[in-house]
Amino acid sequence: MHVFHSLTDLDLVTTMLNGGVGVLPTDTLYGLVARAASPTAVERLYALKRRNEKPGTTMAASPEQLIDLGVDADVVERVARHWPAPLSIVLPLDESLHHLHQGVGESPFRVIADENLHLLLQKTGPLVTSSANQPGEPPARSIAEAQAYFGEQVDFYVDGGDIGDRQPSTIARLTDEGLEVLRQGAAYINPEERA
Repeated sequence: MHVFHSLTDLDLVTTMLNGGVGVLPTDTLYGLVARAASPTAVERLYALKRRNEKPGTTMAASPEQLIDLGVDADVVERVARHWPAPLSIVLPLDESLHHLHQGVGESPFRVIADENLHLLLQKTGPLVTSSANQPGEPPARSIAEAQAYFGEQVDFYVDGGDIGDRQPSTIARLTDEGLEVLRQGAAYINPEERA
């Protein structure tokens, strides 16, 4: 287990490309992360979080990365104008991405504005993330709190300081009518907004 101090550390990129699972500061909260293109790494993330049929959010550097991952291009194009932002949009997925949606047929996605995280995502590809905590516990605001949850079970931590003042992402679902807000968070979405 290694502690990094920068999202642009080349050893961090290598660890992630080799299937590593760890904790880093996202554009919102600290998140447990794994490469979305690695079913093995994603399954390990879900096991660490004790999550079943509750998919994490996939973060990307661009809408094109989501299309390359296998998300329907027409669906991505419908919502791309809302990104980059701390807005996770639940999109429908087919069985080819079962490891992401855990059999529920949909999963949240967002495109990141944060510069350093954007640079990391350009090198690793999209990352699945889930808040760095255990079910029913508060999200980690620092690496020390994340380590209390996951200890040596993860491959790395990236120390981004105390980020307890950040809000979680806004979550919305794409429907035939537009965006249905499920949770208001860091990005404000007008309930009348249409995708």
